[in-house]
Amino acid sequence: MLARLEQNATLLSESDLDRAKHALIVLPKAASLETLRGVPGVAALSAALARRKKKLPDLAKAPLATDLARGALVSWVMLDPARSVFERQTVLRKGLQLLLSERPEEIVIGVFGPAARRRHAAELAAYAAWVNGARLPERKRKPAGPALQSVRVFGHRARDAYAWQRAVAEGNLLCRELTVLPPNELTPGIYRRRVREIARQHGWRHEEYDVKRLRKMGAGAFIAVAQGSAEEDAAIVRLGYRHPRAGKSVALVGKGICFDTGGHNLKPARYMHGMHKDMNGSAVALGIFLAAAEMKLPVRLDCWMAIARNDISPRAYHQNEVVTALNGTTIEIVHTDAEGRMVLADTLALAARAKPDLMVDFATLTGSMHVAVGERYSGVFATRESLLRRAIAAGTATGERVCGFPMDEDYDEALESDIADVKQCTLDGEADHILATRFLRRFTGDTPWLHMDLASAKCKGGLGAVATDITGFGVAWGVEYLRAMLG
Repeated sequence: MLARLEQNATLLSESDLDRAKHALIVLPKAASLETLRGVPGVAALSAALARRKKKLPDLAKAPLATDLARGALVSWVMLDPARSVFERQTVLRKGLQLLLSERPEEIVIGVFGPAARRRHAAELAAYAAWVNGARLPERKRKPAGPALQSVRVFGHRARDAYAWQRAVAEGNLLCRELTVLPPNELTPGIYRRRVREIARQHGWRHEEYDVKRLRKMGAGAFIAVAQGSAEEDAAIVRLGYRHPRAGKSVALVGKGICFDTGGHNLKPARYMHGMHKDMNGSAVALGIFLAAAEMKLPVRLDCWMAIARNDISPRAYHQNEVVTALNGTTIEIVHTDAEGRMVLADTLALAARAKPDLMVDFATLTGSMHVAVGERYSGVFATRESLLRRAIAAGTATGERVCGFPMDEDYDEALESDIADVKQCTLDGEADHILATRFLRRFTGDTPWLHMDLASAKCKGGLGAVATDITGFGVAWGVEYLRAMLG
């Protein structure tokens, strides 16, 4: 649940600050305190800077907290327009963390500077307050404390009451809430029921392709993974949103592996720990879908979620098996822990049948992407250069940074099989993020396609605007990509 928001076009005053208990003051770029006349609390800021031997421009990199005489805790940050959106989000997030550590019920935000700068600062700060003020699920007997109840913004009044930022925050929060749930609380069956209820609440189209139906359809790649589970509760779930003035159609596809043991190629404990989060790609797709529907974007949008577990059992698929995917492609199984590309193969093939103008899939897919970029970027692949340029631009605009990777045809040589149309992967590990993409490309048909390998689904200490280790990365990016695509 996000905090309620109040907004005021007038600047934060001394009396407003006197009534506050926790305040974030966002300053424009300035070289000296003399240029900040009219900003309340500047005397306390001046003393704190002097005591710490810091200069005012240092606030663009790291926040500073001061206590006022009446007891208020004030966090000071500066937004430098020369710095990237990611860097501005980071300093705002750190400034808010100084306040949120005390579990306040309300935070006052005051933005200063020229009107256009105040608008930008208010939008970034409101979003950061929403995504960090909410509480993610926890099962402690003594909870950490209540969620943030109220945010009051001074210095800018948005006509839409920050509807865009709120919708993206709701999508991000839904993504993170689902991702952190323990595997006994988010089995494929429970996940499907949760999605069904969300769809009912919002009036979305909802359809499920369960294991029985998928077997009849010939979705052998998905079934190979799903058959290892004792309960046949896996499914491909489809959600639909239709705007009456939609001109384009987009399919969002997400990997939803609720737990990944690795199958017969069993993961060691160190690498199996945290594998309940392997469904994050589906949660990202769902978060984008929710935000886009809330904002009533003029688009025909489908969300395809490949929900299953990769369990080990006598029925689980084995190395050297050959299975036939939904589009007729035969696949030689090389490693049972490469299950994500298997469930995505049939889901992409199914989504492509609807002939959308664009398909975008999201998955925590390969360890080699983590090796390539770490936790602070995600990798993106595209079938067209124009799609890749737009993807990188959306990352720059939202602070959810992506790095473009090649997917040239000659990489297919590594996936040549003696007994099937294609190998699922190799055992070498070299460039597996690229090989996985080349594998998936066989199931997208002629549809323009983007693939995001979510290396930054988790980042220790938070990333950009988000303070939790689970970042919800991809939701803001996806909404911005749709907005730019739709013009």
